[in-house]
Amino acid sequence: RFRLHFEKESKEEVEKRKKLAREKVLQQVSDKELEVDINDIYPSEKGLGFPRRPSWNYEMTRESLLRKEEKSYRDYLDDLHSRNPPGSLSHFEHNLETWRQLWRVLEMSDVILLIVDIRHPVLQFPPDLYHYITGELQKHVVLVLNKADLCPPPLVIAWKHHMASQFPHLEIVCFTSHRRAGGGGGKKRMRRKADWSYAGGPLDILKSCQEITSGRVDLSSWEQKIQRDAVSERLDGERTDEGAESVLVEHQSDSALEMSGPSQELYKDGVLTLGCIGFPNVGKSSVINSLVGRKVVSVSRTPGHTKYFQTYYLTPTVKLCDCPGLVFPSRVNKQLQILAGIYPVSQLQEPYSSVGYLCERTPFLSILKLKHPSLQENEGNQESEEPSWTAWDVCEAWAERRGYKTAKAARNDVYRAANSLLRLAIDGRLCLCLRPPGYSCLREHWENHPDLPEIMALQGRATEEEGTAERDDEEDGESSTEPEEERDRDADDDEDGDGDDEDEGFGHPRRSNDKPSGFTVNMYNVLRENECE
Repeated sequence: RFRLHFEKESKEEVEKRKKLAREKVLQQVSDKELEVDINDIYPSEKGLGFPRRPSWNYEMTRESLLRKEEKSYRDYLDDLHSRNPPGSLSHFEHNLETWRQLWRVLEMSDVILLIVDIRHPVLQFPPDLYHYITGELQKHVVLVLNKADLCPPPLVIAWKHHMASQFPHLEIVCFTSHRRAGGGGGKKRMRRKADWSYAGGPLDILKSCQEITSGRVDLSSWEQKIQRDAVSERLDGERTDEGAESVLVEHQSDSALEMSGPSQELYKDGVLTLGCIGFPNVGKSSVINSLVGRKVVSVSRTPGHTKYFQTYYLTPTVKLCDCPGLVFPSRVNKQLQILAGIYPVSQLQEPYSSVGYLCERTPFLSILKLKHPSLQENEGNQESEEPSWTAWDVCEAWAERRGYKTAKAARNDVYRAANSLLRLAIDGRLCLCLRPPGYSCLREHWENHPDLPEIMALQGRATEEEGTAERDDEEDGESSTEPEEERDRDADDDEDGDGDDEDEGFGHPRRSNDKPSGFTVNMYNVLRENECE
């Protein structure tokens, strides 16, 4: 019932895009084209809402309620497709069972934590959901800008101010589950198996909830827990999950979705219920693990990994409710959906156009250190003119660099190379960061903003100078743990739902600014081998 649905592409469309990937020369886009307006993603006149739960009463039978919900959902889909021509809508959730999970979480929760990826927050923030929660439900929304360590600090501040200006009733918090260990000067890099108590942002979420509840819920036990986790981390950096506090987990079943309406009473029995909502791959599970202080939810880069909503008691007065990742309908193009982790890479028949889209928006040559295939074939002939790149060339050069070969003919496996590059982008190691409207004009303002030190501290950056020294030191210590991590990464996480890959540290260097000159790290060491088996 929870299987994700995907539209089948025709063979002609696939071949056409593959041919274009071979022929189209890549051109770096301007900074202005990286700016994205939320009104272009969710135009109000297109009816890009989400299905509402129809009204009901206790006199209805279970069967009649389910029939009414199914009819209401079919009407919603018909209206949506009638207002948007074929091919204009993004891939979105077609499974009614998953929408039922969202309905229940919204009904149960007192405060909604809407979690987005800081690299592209407007793709994952449906305005209709915000207006429904703050308007019809009269509840508060805390926007969690997750993975804040993947963006340059000025861009983090710019997104925070942009979202606050567009949606005034939002509480906005920056969050990361993987700050740099040791601040600016140490050699220690965050390990792949992250220590969840080291996250940056739980205290800010607590402060937002204290402002919202205004003393109606005793949150002192939560504050004490955060302090205990921080002290425990300082005293024992190798703290194990077994030593952490126990957390009560409730696994929900079908009965939790039926014959229950919105709770009219907020903070029932003195308990604050936080509902965690977001798209796939925004790091919801990692946020919950960080708030709990240990791993209670398995994480994966595969969209649709979390199937059923579950509740976790952080303390006797604070309860977390985790909703499965939901893709809302929008007008995002397919390439951007893939790079944002909304559309699974495993479902792609033709990944090359997405690789081209990525390369036109990132300094891929300075990161990947690729050698053009034409130069590999004619090593004796030194050409003075720099060869032009196509998406196919990039994939072929990456396959050569990594040693990806086809089984029978031992040719460069460009399909595997393309998938590898897309996974690097999703994981944040080949980082594409979108920008709010007007960022290019106000870049100097954001780069000198007074909140910059606070964001750098959250990310674990001490100063730009120390950060450079840290990156140099980290290069020397990378190889000692690399073989073990290669074996871990070799598994195909699209088949194994328990892979710990979503929003986990990976030890990749963070950029201190948007300029290509900042990429001084040996990316061959950082990116590692065997990205796509």
